[in-house]
Amino acid sequence: MLVLGLMSGTSLDGLDLALCEFGTDESGYSYKILAAKTVEYSAIWKKRLTGLKQVHAEEYFALHAAYGRYMAEEIILFLKAADVKAGLIASHGHTVFHQPNQGFTTQLGCGATIAAHTGIPTVCDFRSLDVGLNGQGAPLVPVGDKLLFGEYEACLNIGGIANISYDDARGQRIAYDICEANMLLNYLAEFSDKPFDKGGEMARSGKIDLELLDKLDRQEYYSKKGAKSLGREWFEEYIEKLIDKKGKVIDLLATSVEHISGIIASELNALKIKNVLVTGGGAFNTFLIEQIRSKTKCQVILPNEKIINFKEALIFAFLGYLRVNQKINTLCSVTGASRDSIGGAVYIA
Repeated sequence: MLVLGLMSGTSLDGLDLALCEFGTDESGYSYKILAAKTVEYSAIWKKRLTGLKQVHAEEYFALHAAYGRYMAEEIILFLKAADVKAGLIASHGHTVFHQPNQGFTTQLGCGATIAAHTGIPTVCDFRSLDVGLNGQGAPLVPVGDKLLFGEYEACLNIGGIANISYDDARGQRIAYDICEANMLLNYLAEFSDKPFDKGGEMARSGKIDLELLDKLDRQEYYSKKGAKSLGREWFEEYIEKLIDKKGKVIDLLATSVEHISGIIASELNALKIKNVLVTGGGAFNTFLIEQIRSKTKCQVILPNEKIINFKEALIFAFLGYLRVNQKINTLCSVTGASRDSIGGAVYIA
């Protein structure tokens, strides 16, 4: 089956599209990424996506439909360029509110609109069923880690948020968000009118603020056990408030890299992970990867650029594939829900 996976991360890098082919063989599931692209958000869309929490309900739902049309337009252009027709679209959408403890999570981007405009069946709203089952609704990628990347002891994605997944001693997949990552680094880089700190070179030239580092490291979330997840709300409430905007950007970045690498490395060490596959935009932050490696004996493995860039879009395509084939795509061992489930709303055009 040919499935087009769409992913928009919390760091607002852009909209990832990955056209993937899935099947089964004697060893399990097989996959190929046939074509992939990242569509950078315009300044207008970035502003719309960052200002959503202040809008009224009517405006929110208008934007929900508009973002669905925007994605549909990009899908049509992408598939035309690839000269192929997908059998299914699997869209994660853009997370706006993620509050599982209050029983809800919302992703912008109307799946019905995508299906209507593309004429292709569309799976969306992957998280809500798990939240309804008293789960965190996140992370969802670990089922793909287990079934598509099982040769690695653990998978670490460093996107807006850093998260890890691995099998415990009983062979159950465990996963959770570790800490904020590019969400913080990009936020600081923008103080210097840059979208991100390329290669971590600004951070490399800065000095660590030990007082700020201590405050960052002492967040209560890091000591929590069991299923747990982070969202932008947590970042805004607990991390943004610690940042002194009058401080030197390079020093703030240096301190943040020290913090993020320390939290990630301590997690790898505590779990006694021997090798980890690292993907997401943070894999291109050379300084951050160097700092993680300096703090752990775990082998940090970077795959090819296509997997680094599009692994999440690939896996959401896979979750859509599992959904329409009535296979479990959400693991309660990961989310803390009352049971495994087959998540995702399906719109047939």
